Amino acid sequence: MDFRFSEEEEAFRKEVQEFLAREWTLPEWDPDKAEDWEAARAFEKKLVARGWLTMAWPKQYGGLEVSHMTQLIFRDEMAYAGAPIVDGQGISMVGPCVMVHGTDEQKERFLPPIAKGEVVWSQGFSEPNAGSDLASLQCRAVRDGDDYIVNGQKTWTTAATRSDWIHVLVRTDPDAPKHRGISYLLVDMKSPGITTQPIVNMTGFAGFHETYFEDVRVPVANLLGEENRGWYAAMTTLSFERSSIGFASGARRTLQELVQYCRETKRDGQPLIDDPRVRRKLASLAIEIEVARFISYNVAWLQGKGQVPIYESSAAKTYTTELRQRIANAGLQILGLYGQLDESSKWAPLRGRIKYQYLWTVGETIYAGSNEIQRNIIAQRGLGLPRE
Repeated sequence: MDFRFSEEEEAFRKEVQEFLAREWTLPEWDPDKAEDWEAARAFEKKLVARGWLTMAWPKQYGGLEVSHMTQLIFRDEMAYAGAPIVDGQGISMVGPCVMVHGTDEQKERFLPPIAKGEVVWSQGFSEPNAGSDLASLQCRAVRDGDDYIVNGQKTWTTAATRSDWIHVLVRTDPDAPKHRGISYLLVDMKSPGITTQPIVNMTGFAGFHETYFEDVRVPVANLLGEENRGWYAAMTTLSFERSSIGFASGARRTLQELVQYCRETKRDGQPLIDDPRVRRKLASLAIEIEVARFISYNVAWLQGKGQVPIYESSAAKTYTTELRQRIANAGLQILGLYGQLDESSKWAPLRGRIKYQYLWTVGETIYAGSNEIQRNIIAQRGLGLPRE
């Protein structure tokens, strides 16, 4: 693997950095706040104007067909700046699935609004009793003429109250083996019978929701792929960057802020950075961040070679999310008791970011496939170990 970026790639990185420094000025953003949400949507329109929102998509669907490494550079700089992509679900999941499994009518209907930043999608996969074992889902859809009637519950629906559409896995054949009786529906969130309930997590953030379906009618025309084969449609992966570089980039930004804090803050009459215990900890984390970046680069590089990095992606997700937990834990130890204060306190160092990340990063090792599941993939697909 060549660890160097080309001159063109480095020029693009600089272009993205300059754009972000000029166009995204919020150090953090909270989608629960109306003003932050509107700022994020306005920013997304600027990405659309440059073709960056769906830059990895084929040109015929509104993309730029960029290389995997170019996509990685963009994601790297976006994550480092804390800049949002509001419709991540539409760009990374719904759009790719429609390209592969959708009808011509579905492609014409659903892809342009995503590429233009006109819609926001949410995800209706997980249920209270179907998370890591997603194929155990029980949300039902029964055919009734030209409609499906959907009843059931989904959980962890990010931005449910903000989204226009939701892509949902439903059980259409309860007698089939659990992976083979699932269908994939595209559902208008304004459909009668859909209600949501916020889930406030321990950070005080209510971005997740419970989503309930009560006799919701969904046109059969919104079935993506074949009936009862929705599991395989949902598992579709195209050649888009999915290297977990965002986790590594966020970790790099957090560590740099910690280092700066230690340079500027004195304890017992000397800067914290002069404490050998603090210096060793920061140096160790800096090395781990470089490892995380190279693991992420490797995933994108393999994809650029036409390979499918199944267990490599799992390794990147597992390592980077657990690294972010270690950084947050080290940060709290360095900041001391003041580190437990949130941003509402004038005494909170680093605007309460370390305390927030200490709580938030617990979820990072769970969502997008828990790290326990990722380790199973690494063991079975990567190491060839038997499945018990």
